[in-house]
Amino acid sequence: MATGRLGVGETLGALNAALGPGGPVWFKETRARHLRVRDFLAPRQALRARFGDEQVPEHVFHAVASLQGPGVAPVLRCAPTPAGLVLQLQRPAVFQRVLGSVASYAKPTRPASPGPRVVLHCPALRCSPDALRLSQLRAVLVADHLARTLRTQGMCVHLVPAVRDPHMPTFLQKLRVDWPTASARTSTETLKSRVLAELTSLHDGETLPPGVLGRLCLKDLVEEQGHRAGYDPSVDNCLVTEDLLSVLAELQEAVQHWPEDNYQSLTVAPDAGVDSCIVVHVVSCEEEFQQQKLDLLWWKLDDQAPLRQKHLVCGPVKVAGAPGTLMTAPEYYESRHTQVCKVSALKHGGSLAQDPAWIEIFGVLSVATIKFEMLSTAPQSQLHLALTDSSISTKGTKSGTFVMYNCARLATLFEGYKRCMEQGLYPTFPPVSSLDFSLLQDEGEWLLLFNSVLPFSDLLSQTAVLTCISPGLRVTAHTEMVCKFLIQLSMDFSSYYNRIHVLGEPRPHLFGQMFARLQLLKAVREILHTGLAMLGIPPLNHI
Repeated sequence: MATGRLGVGETLGALNAALGPGGPVWFKETRARHLRVRDFLAPRQALRARFGDEQVPEHVFHAVASLQGPGVAPVLRCAPTPAGLVLQLQRPAVFQRVLGSVASYAKPTRPASPGPRVVLHCPALRCSPDALRLSQLRAVLVADHLARTLRTQGMCVHLVPAVRDPHMPTFLQKLRVDWPTASARTSTETLKSRVLAELTSLHDGETLPPGVLGRLCLKDLVEEQGHRAGYDPSVDNCLVTEDLLSVLAELQEAVQHWPEDNYQSLTVAPDAGVDSCIVVHVVSCEEEFQQQKLDLLWWKLDDQAPLRQKHLVCGPVKVAGAPGTLMTAPEYYESRHTQVCKVSALKHGGSLAQDPAWIEIFGVLSVATIKFEMLSTAPQSQLHLALTDSSISTKGTKSGTFVMYNCARLATLFEGYKRCMEQGLYPTFPPVSSLDFSLLQDEGEWLLLFNSVLPFSDLLSQTAVLTCISPGLRVTAHTEMVCKFLIQLSMDFSSYYNRIHVLGEPRPHLFGQMFARLQLLKAVREILHTGLAMLGIPPLNHI
């Protein structure tokens, strides 16, 4: 039997190669009604553009029908239809290959060589929690999620700044944000000397505000080739303070000295030059202009500053019925936490509020609600929040609470199997190699495998893509992809679970199908847990 990990990307690549020279034509189906008859489609219009009005050449048709190769899913049939050329896979064989090696599909595919070193700088973390606006909270959550996804791709990531406010670590812990802390500031003496040498002469009669060392002109840098793309042309000069130099000193330290634990599984040398480093400033839209000044000031004062500085700018956060600036991040957290406790009390009774286990569950549900709200929208887009109880209902299908509810349903399912096995109602789980996956005939089963388990590692790779090579100051990231994926996975699982009684009656002739289904749902559970880990959310066993 063939071995090796199957991949959607590998299959699509082989399908397009079989058509001969030209751009990509094939695409993967995702909708249930289409998956009843096909898995991949080459649309008729695209084929006509490639081959003219003639039919697909026989040798091309044969190449597609007999498709093989590393990572390529086995083909059952290929046929012309009014919609175009359709291809269906050997589904039992795909089930066998994927479910026989679940672990390899629940983790990202590491690149052959490590990517660039990345400094993720989130200026919002220099303030206290009570001063953190919702747009800044969004930037913090985006930076934390991006750091996790980049590291799964083998990239070396350094997080800046190290948090110094005494109250911020506790707040970040509530949010399940993993960020370094520090107590001492980095020395600014070298930068201070450079500033004093570069100071712009003051105009007659001009006095500087208290705490300002002087003014530096940045206009020359804005106009220089290579630095001007994307910078605001109104950037003229910068008032330099000790605090500003402290920020630069910490960034200098980050690009010059990397924590040793960043290199445990990488081949890149810890002392690699700054040219191999990208600095990504994750900022709210209100912070972007000040960050542009900081970029230019760094280049002005440090000849070794990285040439590649990019801005991941998070769009504004609007709260329905009120300006978002009126609510701080802690107030937003407390609002969601209160709503979670209220909804749970209505469902299970008010006594849960004093139960330590439920206190932990309430905290996880609050974080899941917040992160799915903040991260399900592309970071550069405006975000609208509706602070109503409906946002945390398990009946809605778009919330983090809904995802966690289905996570708990999976845990309950496997706990139910374990309990019945201990009672002697079910046998122990047989070897996966002995399972008959041809018994998986329900369309929901193929939907879960084909749309969730099979493409998951590719999704993680796409989430970690930073478009830093293109010209311009801003960078885009796809931090919304994991949330959207987990919501769709939960919807597909919920629909399947509501229709199919997985743990059937304890009759030997039904065990084969039951174990095949359980193995599929083991894979779904593994994917769900891995996706939640990318968000910093622990799985729940019950709600």
